[in-house]
Amino acid sequence: MRTLKDKTIVITGASRGIGRAMALRFAKDGANIAILAKTDQPHDKLPGTIHTVAKEVEEAGGRALPLKVDVRFDESLQKAISTTAETFGSIDILINNASAIFIAPTLNTPMKRFDLMHQCNARATFCCSQACLPFLKQTKGRILNLSPPLNLDPKWFEHHLAYTSSKYGMSFCTLGMSVEFSKDGVSVNSLWPQTTIDTSAIEVFFPEVIPGSRKESIVSDAAYVILTQEPPPTGKFFIDEQVLRKEGVTDFDQYAVDPTHPLQSDFFL
Repeated sequence: MRTLKDKTIVITGASRGIGRAMALRFAKDGANIAILAKTDQPHDKLPGTIHTVAKEVEEAGGRALPLKVDVRFDESLQKAISTTAETFGSIDILINNASAIFIAPTLNTPMKRFDLMHQCNARATFCCSQACLPFLKQTKGRILNLSPPLNLDPKWFEHHLAYTSSKYGMSFCTLGMSVEFSKDGVSVNSLWPQTTIDTSAIEVFFPEVIPGSRKESIVSDAAYVILTQEPPPTGKFFIDEQVLRKEGVTDFDQYAVDPTHPLQSDFFL
């Protein structure tokens, strides 16, 4: 029987959005969830903190460890990983979900935005994976990166080069680490949504696409399937809808923000 009971799962960017949705989905099995995010106090515009999510995780049946972490800073990140392993005894799964977005062409992208995206996306994925791998090698664990399938068609670079290169950096981690650590029994995969997802980032940058978006639960449900597959796949670039269709899911209206509205395809698809 598929279950994540007693598995220790590290999720970055877990104070809201897809990270929170995954934490609550896995908590239903009785998993141990390390909730890594910057927000430990209420935000005036964005919902959720590491503490509110921790409470929800406990109420859903899991064990929670809220940790204030800025994934741009190595020492903070490495300390959080060590604390997680000490608290729960091991680490079984890492989900690199934390991400920054700024959609703009080259001349309209300030370097501070370029740096932020590369620090939070590609660099943090590498750094967090590096910190977790000694523990994951012991448990023959898994890494799941929230990053797109690789496609070198110039259309994905032309209008938002900085963002694309930062997200593809996460996907390069999937490609490289899946081979590098296969001998250790560690599986590394990516997951990306078929459609836009109704998250805070979408509400800020693209509010017009919300009616054609899906709920965060479609991504968390797909992640659950991937993380409980035996034997574990590795080096794959999964799309949420495809994963669930293969599982026999046919009712996708349950995930739609507005089932009567045409769906909006996500970036990179």
